[in-house]
Amino acid sequence: MEPFRALIAGGGVAAIEGLLRLRRLAPDIDVTLLAPNEEFAFRALSVKEPFAMGTARRYPLEDIAASANAKWLRDGLSWIDTEARAVHTTAGETLPFDALLVAVGGEMVPAFTHARTYRDAEADDIFGGVVQDIEGGYSKSVAFLAPDGPAWPLPLYELALMTAKRAEGMGASVELCVVTPEPAPLASFGGAAGEAVVELLDQAGVTVYASAQAQVPAARHLLVQPHGVELTPDSMIAMPRVQGRAVRGLPGGAQGFIPIDDHCAVPGTGGHVYAAGDATAFPVKHGGLGAQQADTAAAAIARSSGADVEAAPYRPVLRGMLLTGGKPLFLSARVVGGRGFESEVSTEPLWEPVEKVSAEELTAYLRAQN
Repeated sequence: MEPFRALIAGGGVAAIEGLLRLRRLAPDIDVTLLAPNEEFAFRALSVKEPFAMGTARRYPLEDIAASANAKWLRDGLSWIDTEARAVHTTAGETLPFDALLVAVGGEMVPAFTHARTYRDAEADDIFGGVVQDIEGGYSKSVAFLAPDGPAWPLPLYELALMTAKRAEGMGASVELCVVTPEPAPLASFGGAAGEAVVELLDQAGVTVYASAQAQVPAARHLLVQPHGVELTPDSMIAMPRVQGRAVRGLPGGAQGFIPIDDHCAVPGTGGHVYAAGDATAFPVKHGGLGAQQADTAAAAIARSSGADVEAAPYRPVLRGMLLTGGKPLFLSARVVGGRGFESEVSTEPLWEPVEKVSAEELTAYLRAQN
């Protein structure tokens, strides 16, 4: 009898978390990791790079796969034949599967033509010059912009707070503002988090325009609506908008995101295809939530392979560590329909082990490597 074949497409947090959890739950099945990248870069701390406070940690995918007794194929997902249960790769290979986890991430697209788009893979290149200009007294104002639509805004607030801290330490005078469509900063975490972050920003001298739309008709020209504010910041830094990748062969929801059920299975695929991470239609985009989706999917896949495990439904808990330039702020909330409830806010850790992205299997693996 041939072993059960599990295929995981992706090379980010959700894919690796799913790989490690699946191997632990179902040690006897065949697992293949399909990913075009050679390394996994843990970029959750990339906001530190422009301030010369550290760099992203990198780990070879080949080593990660080997540690889980899995195969790694350096290739990409092209399309899926759900009836034949086969993945077609960008290099033209056909990979049969009994269960597939799609964790290919979202596409990060610029939301503003005349603002710099922040990308964690290029944090220092994008924002390092701004920090240097502030330190040198050449830049007197910076605006941080959150786009409409799916996005993860937490790094925006970190950049604003850390910039304010650096400017204070250098004795530099700089005007900082954040423009966000959220009703309050980090609204996904609920009201308590928003109030705490507003207080931090206010203490740091950062102006917040909430429930606002940023319009950038030209360089150094910012309109904040409906507030009717017109600004001319020296620099504008914007978070990218997250867009779905519209995987051929799978149903596509709004903006190309993949719909999932309570067990992270993709409807209409007979329980053979699952999805996790930013590629899914879940409204909040965050690495920790993607890891929880991957754990949910891994349990369902393990159970379908015959493993005696419980396949619990996805019940997301959002956890975030907000870097401030001083003591971090820890945020936690249960998420229902994209909104945070039962919020907790503390300057002390709210979960263990403490990591920027809370992912049980991945955190244990990375700590063992370090």
